[in-house]
Amino acid sequence: MPSIPKTLQPHINAAFPNDVCLIGTVLPNDFAQITPRGSALVFDDTHFSLWERGKGSTADNFSDGTKVTVYFRKPQLRSDGTLPKGGIARFYGTARLHRSGPIYEEVWTRLIQPEKDRDPDKKGFAVLIEVERAEELDGTPLALD
Repeated sequence: MPSIPKTLQPHINAAFPNDVCLIGTVLPNDFAQITPRGSALVFDDTHFSLWERGKGSTADNFSDGTKVTVYFRKPQLRSDGTLPKGGIARFYGTARLHRSGPIYEEVWTRLIQPEKDRDPDKKGFAVLIEVERAEELDGTPLALD
């Protein structure tokens, strides 16, 4: 199973506010919905977590089984050779929603404070994205570890 390379995990977890991940889903009209998510973090080696505040078309589009693309770009990682092709990594996976329970609480606990401040009443929900494919900009498998 593809994983999120350990060399990228601290970069992804510290991406807010300059290099936040872009999250892509497909809308019912077949257009791509691309949105920045400051709440995107590495949950474990094979999952991303998001806190979805429940507003807008991205939240409406999420359900269990939604296919998701996580696009991470940090140009400095190109300069240092970590991600040689544009400083970009793409991850493809499937979402699972958690509106209560231990995963919901764990995602909230790990969430960065600016994102918690945007949902002070904790009305959102947690999303775990299981990574099924990880690749570099040109589509070759991502193999950094």
